[in-house]
Amino acid sequence: MEFIAPGNIILEYVIGGAAVGRSWTSYFTALCGRENADAFRIKTNLAHDFNLLDPIAVVVLILTGLVATWSTRATSLLNWIASFTNMAILLFVIIAGLVQAEPSNLTPFFPYGVRGIFSAASVLFFAYLGFDAVATMAEETNNPARDIPIGLMGSMIITTVLYCLTALTLSMMQPYTSIDPNAAFTLAFRDRAGWKRAQYIISLGALKGMTTVLLVNAVGQARYVTHIARRHMIPPWFAKVSKKTGTPIRATVVMFLASAIVAFFSGLDVLANLLSISTLFIFMLVAVALLVRRYYVTGYTDIKSLRYFQAFLALILLSSGATAYYWATHDGWLGYVVTIPVWFLSTLLLAVVLPQARKPQTWGCPLVPWLPSLSILINIFLLASIDKLSFIRFAVWTLLILIYYLFILLHASYDVASSTVIEESCTEEGKNSNVKSEFLMQN
Repeated sequence: MEFIAPGNIILEYVIGGAAVGRSWTSYFTALCGRENADAFRIKTNLAHDFNLLDPIAVVVLILTGLVATWSTRATSLLNWIASFTNMAILLFVIIAGLVQAEPSNLTPFFPYGVRGIFSAASVLFFAYLGFDAVATMAEETNNPARDIPIGLMGSMIITTVLYCLTALTLSMMQPYTSIDPNAAFTLAFRDRAGWKRAQYIISLGALKGMTTVLLVNAVGQARYVTHIARRHMIPPWFAKVSKKTGTPIRATVVMFLASAIVAFFSGLDVLANLLSISTLFIFMLVAVALLVRRYYVTGYTDIKSLRYFQAFLALILLSSGATAYYWATHDGWLGYVVTIPVWFLSTLLLAVVLPQARKPQTWGCPLVPWLPSLSILINIFLLASIDKLSFIRFAVWTLLILIYYLFILLHASYDVASSTVIEESCTEEGKNSNVKSEFLMQN
């Protein structure tokens, strides 16, 4: 887990930037009045989902990366200005869209049934990326233990409310069969009588919003890459911060170039599914890490408690995986009669049998172990709704991460640990010699 989670966070940033770049092209095409969202893309004979080359996305990502390397403070100022503009346009979309809404478009309310809901939920995580960027700004806050949780929870609540309102608005404006996946709101307003000019406002707002997302990601991903480079999890070359601009230029440029290469070839559906797998997997790992942090402390937790904890955690993971597998391969309900009680009893025993070894000092996740255990179940369950090809691509990336870990990172980590021990030893010897010198001088 030492490098799988960081490696997938890097993948999340790269794929997320590429997906936003592809969407930027679609809305720019609508802004130019073109009916075909792929009008500015180059069609080739490559495999499906990789045959529409997107040079505009490449240019946008490169330019955004250059702006991000200019100044962190200037980037943050641009984000503030763009955020207020985006909020105004979102309110316009909701109010103007509801004016033109037809409640009959909500029938049928579940056109694809329960499986359609969970399939959409597995991709919906695409809208919840970037919250980890809030955590990377801890160094700039006066009270991180208080401000970071408030910022995370507040932004997530606002995002959820706005997402639900805009989704409801779009669904009421058009039948679900007529919604365009590339530039949904722009084309919905264009197709409504008397609101054709609104498509330009929506497109412009969407472009500003996506540019803001890229700039926010630029700050977050650069800081994250710099942090793991300082720990030698990736080459320390990435940790170099420019004295002139005060920004990690190398990390920013490399990440945006990677996003540009992926965006040039890959379709939005491929990116969204791969991004969802990576995000769900990371969220699951975070929940596991939270349980480990609460129930295990080196030198404090005894062997018996550790074995109990490992057994309960293994049962939670196995029952969650079995539930997801049964959902993906069966239409009945009999399997859930076995898997869900196993998950529930494992979590209950973890809560009752084992005391928590560590308590949060300022702010911590409530309802432990129930909430993190439920998070493990839900994240693994949603993974079962994603297509097989996306899992193959994710497996290839994970294999590359493991190869890097075994042949490079292990040696780098050992070298860093050895140098740290030597440095601490020298520091301790220096302290002892200073004490001896003071003692001799006093006597």
